[in-house]
Amino acid sequence: MRALIYIASFLCVMLLAFWAYRENYATQEMLRGVSRLNAQIADLRSSLAMQRAEWAYLNRPERLEELVNINFDKLRLLPMTADQFGLPEQVTYPPQPLFGATIDPNAAQDELIP
Repeated sequence: MRALIYIASFLCVMLLAFWAYRENYATQEMLRGVSRLNAQIADLRSSLAMQRAEWAYLNRPERLEELVNINFDKLRLLPMTADQFGLPEQVTYPPQPLFGATIDPNAAQDELIP
């Protein structure tokens, strides 16, 4: 009986060692994956920072004004003034509802009851 307990204990220890070995390598693989993702995130952040800087450079008011002056013949862009906006009377509003704005629920209920 004692030999059976020793053999069972030995097998349990071997199974646990095998499980720990597998988990160790799975954990190391996951850590390598996390490192790769962190490297990708860092690359994307630096790329995004570069694109934001480029966008700010391209949208400088001096540059845009120069482009407007160069392409004035094609675009006919002028500085905005107050008279370019519409008047409130020129704004179209949605039409009024065809039926009355208020609905009496009791009136409809009386019609359904004989």
